[in-house]
Amino acid sequence: MPVDERGGATSPGGGAPRAASVFYDASVSDYSYDEFSFFPENLGEWELDVPIPSVRRFFVAVDGLRQLSGLSWGDASPELVLLHGGAQNAHTFDTVALALQRPLVAIDLPGHGHSDASPYGPSAIASHASDVAIALEQLIDGPRALVGMSLGGLTAILVAHARPDLVSSLVLIDITPGVNHDKAKHITDFINGPASFDDFDALLERTVAFNPTRSVSSLRRGILHNALRRRDGSWVWRHQQHPPSTLVAPDPGDLWSKLAELTMPVTLLRGMASGSVVDDDDEAELLGRLPGAHVIRVAGAGHSIQGDAPLELAALLNRFCV
Repeated sequence: MPVDERGGATSPGGGAPRAASVFYDASVSDYSYDEFSFFPENLGEWELDVPIPSVRRFFVAVDGLRQLSGLSWGDASPELVLLHGGAQNAHTFDTVALALQRPLVAIDLPGHGHSDASPYGPSAIASHASDVAIALEQLIDGPRALVGMSLGGLTAILVAHARPDLVSSLVLIDITPGVNHDKAKHITDFINGPASFDDFDALLERTVAFNPTRSVSSLRRGILHNALRRRDGSWVWRHQQHPPSTLVAPDPGDLWSKLAELTMPVTLLRGMASGSVVDDDDEAELLGRLPGAHVIRVAGAGHSIQGDAPLELAALLNRFCV
């Protein structure tokens, strides 16, 4: 069984051999999980010849006994803060973080990864934003670039609006306040699927069917980061272990107005392949409200740009995260 220890851990330093292709057994016969052991796989799959920086898991108090967790990359003060999408966790940015080679923190949103659940549910962006802001007060020592994907992007807009003292620039990954239930239905239908799976192979099979363009090794790695095996051998997504666990497209409320009031640089990275939830109307609305914003269209990437094109995303973050 995996052990969720409230303490720090550090990955081994040093580089990894460059590999043109990597093959891994997709099955899990003897389950064990070391979250810091997969970085060489990330490097090999994307032919990255860079050192693995120090990485540790942190926990910070946000409300009474509740804690947010995440990953701190590098030993210097963080330059970027990364927020993942719904039903994901901080490890979704592993390849991006390795390619960036910059100090950063990637936070598990409430009810995701190793973070405690929010009493308001997994889609409560206002509550998530409050928690993230409290965490950032403890993690950074000045305004930093804030990067949010999907649910993390909507949360990031609220953080930037309420606490501009914490945010120097905002990057949204395939998300705007115009994304609604219909646009996100293909994603919410997948993540709100079966409450549990009889074995790992059943979970992997469903994930591969939903992500046919991804390598099996990357999907296997993602599941091990994002799911738990129960004592009876069945598997459950981490975000579904906390009732209520249903994820929905959040009600944006006046989020467009809040976005328009931001004074820091804003960039939208829009996936142009199948699976993206941002359309031309969203892009036009953003530029109409924030004429100075940048919109970058990423060809060949869908909704999860960090999974489809992590090296391109890293290059874009280096360009726009100031």
